[in-house]
Amino acid sequence: MGARISDRIAAIAESATLAVDAKAKALKAAGRPVIGFGAGEPDFPTPDYIVEAAVAACRDPRNHRYTPVAGLPELREAVAVKTRRDTGFEVAASQVLVTNGGKQAVYNAFAALLDPGDEVLLIAPYWTTYPEAIKLAGGVPVEVVTDETTGYLASVDQLAAARTARTKVLLFVSPSNPTGAVYPPAEVEAIGRWAAEHDLWVVTDEIYEHLVYGGAENVSIAHSAGEKVVVLNGVAKTYAMTGWRVGWMIGPADVIKAATNLQSHATSNVNNVAQRAAVAAVSGDLSAVARMRAAFDRRRATIVSMLSDIPGVLCPEPLGAFYAYPSVKGLLGTPLRGKVAQSSAELAGIILDEVEVAVVPGEAFGTPGYLRMSYALGDDDLAEGVGRIAKLVAEG
Repeated sequence: MGARISDRIAAIAESATLAVDAKAKALKAAGRPVIGFGAGEPDFPTPDYIVEAAVAACRDPRNHRYTPVAGLPELREAVAVKTRRDTGFEVAASQVLVTNGGKQAVYNAFAALLDPGDEVLLIAPYWTTYPEAIKLAGGVPVEVVTDETTGYLASVDQLAAARTARTKVLLFVSPSNPTGAVYPPAEVEAIGRWAAEHDLWVVTDEIYEHLVYGGAENVSIAHSAGEKVVVLNGVAKTYAMTGWRVGWMIGPADVIKAATNLQSHATSNVNNVAQRAAVAAVSGDLSAVARMRAAFDRRRATIVSMLSDIPGVLCPEPLGAFYAYPSVKGLLGTPLRGKVAQSSAELAGIILDEVEVAVVPGEAFGTPGYLRMSYALGDDDLAEGVGRIAKLVAEG
């Protein structure tokens, strides 16, 4: 008898971020005072006007039926208008495919673009889902590793050194999950021009586009990367709508048609009520995100300051998203309450067991020796959680 599970699916790793979040929630449910830095979602409720649009949509029988696979025409148009407003990138509604969250947009994009053996330049640290989606499509992730010395930014020279005759796609993410890195406009333009010169596709994930801080400026690589660009985005992070599951991909007509065909057999259309809520979100102003960004900015200052005060921890300042990505290499091999971690994965386990704080180890993002800590949690919990880690390290 052969294996019960196909090789293709057996090779998929569980989402480490969701696994950490699930463990933290299970411990919380059991009454433990766990503080979770694992989940990549805002801790704010979805704004009222978006919820009200959904309530009204529930009562409209039109939303009790199928819609076109590619999405409600009103939402596709609203996404095109929003894209022009927010990034200056001109797209038609016909170039938009509405997906079940950003993850389906990622999956659709690589499924539509890759043939077996095609290589994708994947800048590490990377979000855990990217390599899995690439491999499911038959592609080969080629890691371009960055570290804290460059603020986790990849250079054109690094990308050029990793490019081969099989390279088909560059995956570009700014602001970055997990590092919070934001590429300066001149570097975005240089990388986009380089990709265009070498006839590469650029898949750009812009889900954190509105979450930038300080003097950082977010510029879409779609302006400099030529015609072969696919933009991934969604309402999840900007409008605190992670659970609503509405994302989208934008690209050339033939790619969108191919991805729509795939989605027609996978999931068909996105939940209609959630789509109506998304229309309200992307058509509204950005005042809700401005309020959230101010809170994130305050927490960002707190977490960087507190982490930087811990001996053995080095934390570059994140300029976007809502993650800190400290190096904890200085804590490896040293006793913490008699336990010694040889890897960041072991360290994350010790932190959870000893002080009931959940963090995601760098192994999940392709770079051991680091932790990802989301600062999308309440100010008090954030200070308490980092304080517990500091105390653990201080005790030795």
